[in-house]
Amino acid sequence: MQTTTSSKRPRTARGEATRQKLLETAEALFGTRGFHATGVADITRKSGVSQGTFYVYFDSKEEIFRELVRDLSRRLRAAIQARVSGIGSRLEVEEVGLRTFLEFAAAHRNLYRIVFESQFIDPDLFRWYYERMAEGYARGLERGMRAGQVREQHAETLAYCLMGAAHFLGMRWVVWEGREPPPEVMDTLRSFILAALSPPGKGEVVARGGAGEVPGRSGGGG
Repeated sequence: MQTTTSSKRPRTARGEATRQKLLETAEALFGTRGFHATGVADITRKSGVSQGTFYVYFDSKEEIFRELVRDLSRRLRAAIQARVSGIGSRLEVEEVGLRTFLEFAAAHRNLYRIVFESQFIDPDLFRWYYERMAEGYARGLERGMRAGQVREQHAETLAYCLMGAAHFLGMRWVVWEGREPPPEVMDTLRSFILAALSPPGKGEVVARGGAGEVPGRSGGGG
């Protein structure tokens, strides 16, 4: 499975900036034209660098595509981790994490197409993208179970269920509509998460009290 970072990492800030510019251009072109309709010459021309410079950082179009998927995965996970770090309530972690994902998807509108296309370019990488996300998600849920904030159940299965909810709501609203889900959508999702995570006897009480009474959550609806 090709999931390791390219060995051609630059040693200077200028080199890293050039490499990142190539990745950003590849994200735009792969996301709008698709992998097969995009060539190295297209990436270098739009980036304003020579093809020789491209090969300083990447061996091929396939390699920059794989690195782009890995880079998007790392950046998404880092963004979520930064936002949820220090939050004590697992229910609040879920809400903040979801909003961070939606914000990331809005800022990277080509994320869905690139990741989806990766299953045809490198099926192992496509699988890695979701497994890597699920592994960290499951660990967080397990910590919530040990703390008594999450109902005891199969953490990996729960992680994939919650990832699926975020994935399709992001597609429905951010990708198709170009906006955040409306408040009633977020309230429904909040109730769904509450029912899925709350230990027996807790979720029912809070759910009857309304979305605004989720323990540890600040602010109103979506």
